[in-house]
Amino acid sequence: MRLLPALALAAALALPARADPGFARLEGHGGPVRSVAVAPDGSRALTTSFDNSVGVWSLNSPTHLGWLEGHAAAVNHAVFAGAGRVLSAGDDFALILWDLASGRPVHRMEGHKGKVLAVAVSPDGATAASASWDGSVGLWDLASGENTGWVTVGTNVNDVAFAADGKGLYTAGYDGEVKFWDLSDGPAAASATVLHSHGFGVNVIAVDEARGWLALGGLDGGVLVMDLATREIVADLTADRRPVLALALSPDRSLMAVGDGEGYIHVVRTEDWSTERDFHAVARGPVWALAFTGDGQGLISGGLDDFATVWPIAEAASVAETEQPHRFHLSEGLSNGERQFARKCSICHSLTPDGKRRAGPTLFGLFGRRAGSLEGYTYSDALAGSDIVWSAETIDLLFDLGPDHYTPGSKMPMQRITGEEDRADLIAYLREATKGTEQ
Repeated sequence: MRLLPALALAAALALPARADPGFARLEGHGGPVRSVAVAPDGSRALTTSFDNSVGVWSLNSPTHLGWLEGHAAAVNHAVFAGAGRVLSAGDDFALILWDLASGRPVHRMEGHKGKVLAVAVSPDGATAASASWDGSVGLWDLASGENTGWVTVGTNVNDVAFAADGKGLYTAGYDGEVKFWDLSDGPAAASATVLHSHGFGVNVIAVDEARGWLALGGLDGGVLVMDLATREIVADLTADRRPVLALALSPDRSLMAVGDGEGYIHVVRTEDWSTERDFHAVARGPVWALAFTGDGQGLISGGLDDFATVWPIAEAASVAETEQPHRFHLSEGLSNGERQFARKCSICHSLTPDGKRRAGPTLFGLFGRRAGSLEGYTYSDALAGSDIVWSAETIDLLFDLGPDHYTPGSKMPMQRITGEEDRADLIAYLREATKGTEQ
């Protein structure tokens, strides 16, 4: 496992000043930003990314404090887990509890058989819950790092939250059901109550038991607020933007923000569910990551870009789009091969020898290289022993069949390029751009 030097010794890199006071950026990731979290005191933020890392930031400047690197795949979620600790989870099926002072893992928690999408920490800080696509929620003792049981949900679990008393769990699943699990008799015997059947997969939930409501965001773009006592829908905030990917509550619970797959952020007042702000946060692409700043006056968002953006809510209405074009919006003037690379490859791979901060290995020198052989990159077992040699033929097969069929078990996400001409143009572009060594 590759560890970073202590965060206390990491250089604090001040973000460049911007002419527009409306927003700042947390820059440095080598891939899309998957989640963001803010410390209870508002002083620090966490960002997770497809580049397999957790970024730690001071929000006072803001400044970058360091990287937490130990996951072998994309990091989907991270939260603050008590004084000086962070809990993260990723596509490598693992959770890691980190000590912020040293930047080193305290516990690595394994046992899931699928990617972990979300984690939550109990109100007393003693227990963690992990939502996984293996159809379960894992419960973990944070003092020892030991698993204390599994709640069998039976479908991909996208989100999880503790009840206020720590004796129950709320889950959101791919099957569209939002459930409450009573843990009184232990996780193995947990009984489920279906609170809502949405009909489409539910990606995210937000719960305020004190005020008696639960909000959900679905694959269909639905945003519903349910009364926990009656299970009646008390507000429908659906804006016909799909899918809904993020929900965030302000520290005082007076505001809720919704992030969707079309790049919008909708901020509503929870007192009456009226709109506070509704703005286009990115030129194109999803808002995966969303959190309020400690004072509740700002939002931090992230998505396909390799940075997170800090938005002052009061000024958001005047900002239609970020000034910088989106990575995947740069289509004008590109050849078809370069366009295919931008859309399919650039999230995870660079073309430079140093590889930058990317979730996948650099493609520099790709042609003629055996799959799984680049020194310094940690491959999945499926690719580490592969006899595939990258050539025009094997790259064509990779995108024709899809990685799930051509390199099953690898970390490469499922995707295909169905057009024969598009694949040929991509291969021609890669042959030149990677300075291949093929004879």
